[in-house]
Amino acid sequence: MIKKVLQNSSKILQNDRGMALLLTITVITLFVAGALELNKRVRVAVMSTATSRDRVTLLHMASSGVHTAMAMLVKDRIDSDTDSLHEDWADQDILNDLVMDIPFEDGDVKITITDELGKIQVNALVDFPEGTNFKEPQRKMWDRFLFLFFSQYDPDMRSDPDEIINSLKDWLDSKDDDIITGLSGAESDYYQDLDPPYLCRNGPIPHLGELVLVRGITPEIFNDLGQASGLSRYMTVYGMTDAGGNSFTYKGKININTADPPVIAGMLPAGNEDLALAICEYRRETSDSVYIHDLSSSTWYKNAPGCSDIEIDPKIITTASNFFQIESIANLHEIKMILRVVVHREKESKTGKWRCMVLSWQEGQG
Repeated sequence: MIKKVLQNSSKILQNDRGMALLLTITVITLFVAGALELNKRVRVAVMSTATSRDRVTLLHMASSGVHTAMAMLVKDRIDSDTDSLHEDWADQDILNDLVMDIPFEDGDVKITITDELGKIQVNALVDFPEGTNFKEPQRKMWDRFLFLFFSQYDPDMRSDPDEIINSLKDWLDSKDDDIITGLSGAESDYYQDLDPPYLCRNGPIPHLGELVLVRGITPEIFNDLGQASGLSRYMTVYGMTDAGGNSFTYKGKININTADPPVIAGMLPAGNEDLALAICEYRRETSDSVYIHDLSSSTWYKNAPGCSDIEIDPKIITTASNFFQIESIANLHEIKMILRVVVHREKESKTGKWRCMVLSWQEGQG
């Protein structure tokens, strides 16, 4: 049988027509394989190009949202010296309507604006630019805030407030001379014994995530854990003020008009923490969807129920802010881009016009 097949194959090969047929089949097979591979590469290239195009488009869309928010903040500063949750920049419905006016052919953008000075200013714990001693009103506020903060955690997950406060002061202060603050502080010697070892900052913290390097602040405490909010929600590294000579100070004043209840509770004198909710409810009161209380005075909180005899230290309270975080989320063809931008609203010395200067710009993919 095999012999017969070989004989037939030999006859085909000897036949010119048979040889041409085999060559034609071979060539067609190669062309088809090549065409399929080329089609595959073209499809991948087209998809990659489309994705790259969409990402560029998303960046422009999200950037448009950021600039829209910046324009709103500038207008707000021209119209009013006070910043509160009563204003347009804090009204999500108004923000949604505003970005809908931007003529995108496809996709959508959502922006939110939050007040950075409605949070505790980490760098204000120390008296910069000297950077050697506690600011006592800040230390007391930290102590009250951390005591309440840890009440939401199980006992085995809590840290010692004194350890955190003293260690943070040592992390910030400008003199690392091996003299720790109190009995629970920590200078570079402590951190160099860790694995991996590292040194104290000995200066202002530039990024909030650096807090997890400080003794007593674990990732679990810093980040949200289950239903418990982390420190990161209530802290900011912004709030710097020009102190002359290319140096900065941090006043540490918190905007009571925008602060969350736990932050306000830390601002209140010890033993009055439960009045924080009354203050927050007072500032939200409306009649026919219109806010009814004037929040321009730094002592308006005294008008809230039960607060007439309360006195918040003037060194830690304000009703205005010039530091804001803008979050702009752009969606297009099931792809999402997120921009988180921190801006400083300031007046230009030459023109006298207000502007928003970008301090931080972070891009993320959804």
